[in-house]
Amino acid sequence: MNNQQRKIARGERNNNPGNIDYNKANNWKGQLPHDPSIEPRFCRFESPVYGIRALMALLRTYQRKYGLKTVSGLINRWAPTNENDTRAYINGVAKELGVSPTDVISLDDKATTIKLAKAIIRHENGSQPYDEATFEKAWGLL
Repeated sequence: MNNQQRKIARGERNNNPGNIDYNKANNWKGQLPHDPSIEPRFCRFESPVYGIRALMALLRTYQRKYGLKTVSGLINRWAPTNENDTRAYINGVAKELGVSPTDVISLDDKATTIKLAKAIIRHENGSQPYDEATFEKAWGLL
């Protein structure tokens, strides 16, 4: 199936591949004005770079502010069990990173943060369609 034949995931349509919930308290770089008629729940961004930047920034906040230093801790907060198969999500992300769910990871490390963002995007959208340059640009905006 080519890109035109596959259904575009909501996260891709919104340039928010991490599916970050809209919260009026947050004013992310590159965030479009909230319009419930277009998207009632999630943020929308002007480009994927800004959506990926917000994903990385939020994960780093989880690590710095809440001390979540493992894939298990981060994904438990990112994808709560009330709306996700969080255990499967954790295991899939940990496998993509080549770590166990309880290994400590550092999101001050660019390569680790990018790998984690790619794994979350794949889980949230069913694919990870962005090139390396998009992730590098997003990292540079942190």
